[in-house]
Amino acid sequence: MAEGLRNLVGTGSARALQEKLESWQQDFEINSSGENLNRCCEMLELNTAIQKQLFTILNETSREDGNNEGAETIKKRLLPQLGTCLNCATSGKSFENNFSITQDSVGSEMQLRELDTTPETCPLQDLEEKLTSTRLQINQMEQDLNTSRTEEEDALKKLERLNDYEQQIQTLRDEITILDAQKSVLQSRLARSRSPYRRSGAKSQRSLRPKSWSPGRARHINASRRACLVARFGFIYAQERFDAETLLRTYISDVEMVQRIIYTAAVESFYAAKMAYWKFKIHVKEALSLSHSGPESLEDTVLDYIVCHKDEYDVHASVKEVIRSMNINPKISFPPEIDFIVLSTLIQELCCLAFSMQTLIPPLDVAFGIDGELFNETKYYRSPDSDFTAAFVAYHVWPALVEDGVVIVKGEVVTKRVSLCFRRSKIRSRSCSCSTRRLLSSHSFRSRSFSPLRSRRC
Repeated sequence: MAEGLRNLVGTGSARALQEKLESWQQDFEINSSGENLNRCCEMLELNTAIQKQLFTILNETSREDGNNEGAETIKKRLLPQLGTCLNCATSGKSFENNFSITQDSVGSEMQLRELDTTPETCPLQDLEEKLTSTRLQINQMEQDLNTSRTEEEDALKKLERLNDYEQQIQTLRDEITILDAQKSVLQSRLARSRSPYRRSGAKSQRSLRPKSWSPGRARHINASRRACLVARFGFIYAQERFDAETLLRTYISDVEMVQRIIYTAAVESFYAAKMAYWKFKIHVKEALSLSHSGPESLEDTVLDYIVCHKDEYDVHASVKEVIRSMNINPKISFPPEIDFIVLSTLIQELCCLAFSMQTLIPPLDVAFGIDGELFNETKYYRSPDSDFTAAFVAYHVWPALVEDGVVIVKGEVVTKRVSLCFRRSKIRSRSCSCSTRRLLSSHSFRSRSFSPLRSRRC
């Protein structure tokens, strides 16, 4: 680069060009147009020679620069002044390459400027618009979700109110049943006081001979006795069950375990009372069949005798049987220092009630329940601490009372969301517990169907 610059300065081309320009200016008015044209061409030729040397220096300088600063300088200062004839005026292949690179960079910059000036064709702008639209949709969906949650909460509150109303209605119905039972009791007492077959004040000796009792009277007053027993069942559920829960909570802090214990006591009490009733009935039937004579059938005579001599029922033996069954039940547990005998009062009341219910026609019994069964609105009420959206029974609080398979008094259950495997495990555990109880009770085989022949053998 230094050598080319020295040559340019040494030749004095620039000074010669200046001198010729000054001379041409002095003679411009004198010369003809042809002479002025020749002088102009001469100036251009001299200027072209100077430009060739300058472009040679520019080419060498741009090759020595490694930071592309020369290209930026050419692009900003020289390129706007060059015309379409720039390729003809320059010499050297390397400069043409540099110029093409510069031209490409300028073209790229122009394209970027065009993209900036035309935002409708920019993909980034489209993406931003789509992102904004998606955000608006998300906000709308969040608002809809909040609205749905609010509606669901309102529906749950209405459902809870409806359940409260149902419980209040059931309470009123129970009160009506109790009043009807009291009315029936008063009517039966009035009829008994007017009957010529009224019992004497002193109790007769206990024997297998029936007391003064009209033929088939147990069937005649069946409706009034049924109403009294149903009312008694409701009273035990409302009051004595609550007292038993209060007593158990002093020993057990788990509310679920307390409710399971009371439910098991109720079911086992009915089972033990039914077994005792059938044994007692077979014993009475065998004794009365030897001396029976009269217009009424032997079954009616036996039923009348049992209704009249319910005090001969050994309720304490049934209480012991219930406590023994509860001690081997794997679903319930009790602190080691306390025994289930603390529930003997409740168990005794339930056994007496269940024994009396077997004398009705048809007899009353508690419904069979199993953990994990499908909730039935005609059979159970939901406990206040239940999940009202759950469809399965987690555990039972109180059994339902049925007559010939028809529910006449609803029970109470706790419903929770349980998986299918949980319900199957509950069913398996119940079957295993029943098998264990059969093995442990070696002297009596617990079966829901009672055989008179087996009773005679015992």
